[in-house]
Amino acid sequence: MHSVEKAPAFNLPDQHGTQHTLEQYHGGWLVLYFYPKDDTPGCTKEACNFRDASSSLKKLGATVIGVSADDVDSHGQFATKYSLNFPLLADAGAELAKAFGAYGTKNFYGKVSEGVMRQTFLIDPNGEILKAWKKVSVDDHAQEVETALKTALEAGSA
Repeated sequence: MHSVEKAPAFNLPDQHGTQHTLEQYHGGWLVLYFYPKDDTPGCTKEACNFRDASSSLKKLGATVIGVSADDVDSHGQFATKYSLNFPLLADAGAELAKAFGAYGTKNFYGKVSEGVMRQTFLIDPNGEILKAWKKVSVDDHAQEVETALKTALEAGSA
């Protein structure tokens, strides 16, 4: 049995300025994904995949939330441009990313920088991290998350 890790609490604004807290999502599943930057190629592909998968994830009882260090205005433009149907939280100073360990040194084509790393956390209805993806391939990631959620639900009902 692996040790259960509680998800760090948060209270952050989304692209509409609405505050979101971890407590709001107790009782349901939460897909919290961290991404480096609004409107960049990989992040856009990942966001659009989650957009397309969000209705099937919702049917499974999960809410998708994206998080980056971009501000509320940037999130608003990004969400509008790609018709994103889920909250994007503005994590100023990357405090939440750091709390989840989704922040650190990145090497992008030889350019080393500090920043938010592309990671996803599946949080169960009790606020515990059931699964973490530390290395994300954006192409089929939303489907991977959906499969993991289905597996967890089947295991829970056994």
